[in-house]
Amino acid sequence: MVDKPMSNHRTRFPFSINKLLFWSLISLVVIVFFFVGSPPSTTATTTSSSSHSRRLLRGGPQWQTSVIRSSTPSNPKGLRVLVTGAAGFVGSHVSVALKRRGDGVVGIDNFNRYYDPSLKRSRADLLTREGVFIVEGDINDSSLLKSLFKLVKFTHVMHLAAQAGVRYAMKNPSSYIHSNIAGFVNLLEACKSVNPQPAIVWASSSSVYGLNSKVPFSEKDRTDQPASLYAATKKAGEEIAHTYNHIYGLSITGLRFFTVYGPWGRPDMAYFFFTKDILKGKHIQIFEGAEHRSVARDFTYIDDIVKGCLGALDTAEKSTGSGGKKSGPAQLRVYNLGNTSPVPVGKLVSILEKLLKVHAKKKVMAMPRNGDVPFTHADISLAKKEIGYKPTTDLEKGLKKFVTWYLDYYSTQSGKKDSK
Repeated sequence: MVDKPMSNHRTRFPFSINKLLFWSLISLVVIVFFFVGSPPSTTATTTSSSSHSRRLLRGGPQWQTSVIRSSTPSNPKGLRVLVTGAAGFVGSHVSVALKRRGDGVVGIDNFNRYYDPSLKRSRADLLTREGVFIVEGDINDSSLLKSLFKLVKFTHVMHLAAQAGVRYAMKNPSSYIHSNIAGFVNLLEACKSVNPQPAIVWASSSSVYGLNSKVPFSEKDRTDQPASLYAATKKAGEEIAHTYNHIYGLSITGLRFFTVYGPWGRPDMAYFFFTKDILKGKHIQIFEGAEHRSVARDFTYIDDIVKGCLGALDTAEKSTGSGGKKSGPAQLRVYNLGNTSPVPVGKLVSILEKLLKVHAKKKVMAMPRNGDVPFTHADISLAKKEIGYKPTTDLEKGLKKFVTWYLDYYSTQSGKKDSK
């Protein structure tokens, strides 16, 4: 477990964010709230017994018992944590880690169809076996959140629910506003109104650095040049976090993740779909920047990210408000969680070729204007100092674990289909 130095570091987010962009986003949120009405259902049908119970028993005695049991720590000093996006990539790993060390954990996830919901269902089944109950619902559902906070006095909220992906924003921009801004505000509203208020740790993104050319990226660097709508919504989230901290005394820690990868990952990530396409003999596109420069990413292994999340939870101070009223200054922090070793995408492909023992059919092309940036590189000195964050997994070691999982998982899924 990460040591627990109590941190008084408070990050003051610069208000240099482009005013037009920021207020446009806020205006769009208002439109979503008042004109769109209730959020659309994104729940997929399933035959899984565990997901079936998550839907049918919601609000009933058995559902309530499951929530309370799952939230009860086995460790007398354990936390009671609500994990949003619990069936997601990072959310499932964090939930398991918390449960295994003795914390009480309740998950919430809407199982949307941004990528194959069956992978989310498989993660959820894994969490069920670990003793983590997942509520099937949306963070925009105020009544659901009120019910959960009424049942359980959560000490912490680990907010990982979000509409991910940079390129998808060009196809479905409203989904980013619905989840990353409206959903975040709805969650903060629920948190600020309860007594005691929980401490909140949430996933921002390295994408907030946008077109910043200074490397490595530091928490002190400017973040007012987002290169994508996804980045803009995460930047808006940081400003919103500042507001709720200032007005209501919520203890809030933002974590800027840098290109997370590993087992149970997201199919829309390059390392994942490269693996799929290499095995199928399809061509893969490798982008390059201006003047044929390599595109590089600070790939960070999931286990290292989980340690950072737990470190942030363990060092989070209590919120200072009660029932929506602030009694004093509260902790406000933001940290980079990366690996500090950017790797060219070409090298990523070479490692995958070696591990898969298959030659990739590569097509090198100029990076399109779709919101992607040419490189990312994290300065993690602040996270190392204040939450004990220290990544230990290099890319080749991490990809080896991913490939092992990938081959096992999809061979098993294929076997299930063949047996039907």
